[in-house]
Amino acid sequence: MIRRLIVFLLITAALAACAAPTTPSSTSSLASTQAAPPTTAAASLKTIVVTYSVLGSVVKDLVGDKANVIVPMPNGQDVHDWEPSAKDIEAFMKADLVVQNGLGLEGGMEKALQQAQEAGVKFFTASDHIPVRKVGAGEGLPTGDPDQATGADDPHLWMDPVDMKLIVEALAAQIKTDLGIDLSDRAKDLEGRLDSLNQEIADQVNSLPQANRKLVTGHESMGYFAQRYGFKLVGALIPSLTTQGQVSASDLAALKELIQQNQVRAIYTELGTPAAVADAIGQETGVKVIPLVTHYLPEADSTYFTFLRGVATTIVDGLK
Repeated sequence: MIRRLIVFLLITAALAACAAPTTPSSTSSLASTQAAPPTTAAASLKTIVVTYSVLGSVVKDLVGDKANVIVPMPNGQDVHDWEPSAKDIEAFMKADLVVQNGLGLEGGMEKALQQAQEAGVKFFTASDHIPVRKVGAGEGLPTGDPDQATGADDPHLWMDPVDMKLIVEALAAQIKTDLGIDLSDRAKDLEGRLDSLNQEIADQVNSLPQANRKLVTGHESMGYFAQRYGFKLVGALIPSLTTQGQVSASDLAALKELIQQNQVRAIYTELGTPAAVADAIGQETGVKVIPLVTHYLPEADSTYFTFLRGVATTIVDGLK
């Protein structure tokens, strides 16, 4: 009897063991229902950091969704003197590529950019890939400012769409080499649109009599535009290639005389232009004062194309 009971208990235990799920089967079932680790395309994209919004717009147009493009400097700030925060410096340090203008434009960012370069971050300098414009004899006022001396390098390269085309071509090549991203088709398309933009602006400017193509601006920022489209640079309220230049009474007296001698039809003020000075010169010479956006995008979602079309329209309409 006892023997039969033992046999019955052993059989019952064996049947129970067969019916219960084994540990390996249970683990396999759990693994199949867990979410996979995050491997989104956005997380794997390279990061390109650009120093200012106008250049950043062109880089975004070139790159599209092939990389993350970041512009730390808020749109509307002055690229000549904006200084990055600790968070902005971290963005430069973590970038896969930093795109800068060069020629001393990013004065307030200089230390942060140098720090990133010394840390081994890859850099693309736009001005290395264009024929850099030099300040010409007789341009502006003889102030003695080194960056306004004849032969000084002009950093305002974004004012010429043909130069921007050269930059796009060179940047696409470096991104392919450094980041392994082929942007050939996008570069070709963007270069074609920049050619069309250049022709569009040239046609627009050709509606303006040559005698009217004389520029007085907030500071000496229109050299590339003037060179490309046949304008004379008469002078600037701040006679310097940066907005950090100083204004003197003698400079303003000389500028007033130049405006009258050249029969200038408009004074264009820019970011950093002293409004009181512009208004006073305008009243004394009888010349209208017109705001001109030259260093940032007119709207946060604007493109380089809307930016430069706006510049051309404002200038042509003001000088008619």
